[in-house]
Amino acid sequence: MPILFCPFCANMLILSRMETGGNRLECRTCPYQHAIEKVIYSRKTFPRKEKEDVFGGAGAWDNAQKTAIQCPTGNCNGSEAAFFQVQIRSADEPMTSFYKCMTCGNRWREN
Repeated sequence: MPILFCPFCANMLILSRMETGGNRLECRTCPYQHAIEKVIYSRKTFPRKEKEDVFGGAGAWDNAQKTAIQCPTGNCNGSEAAFFQVQIRSADEPMTSFYKCMTCGNRWREN
């Protein structure tokens, strides 16, 4: 829905509720009101894009160090994960650890 403006004073119209239960657009500066009679609804779904690994590609996890850690997914019994650490915040903050389960391929991060 585009932003609508008052035809009299050119201020932005605000969505508000009427006493009868419907919705209206009203101006906060002047007494202009416009009742909304039809349902205005739209939803857009965007496809998820597969992001390249921060390491640098599909084979990046092959040379990563491995550690014994439980996979956080409930249906995986994996107890080993490849990991790497990156300083993504300021220097006085701890490093962020990125993990990839060697059993199911699930990825997660800590910190």
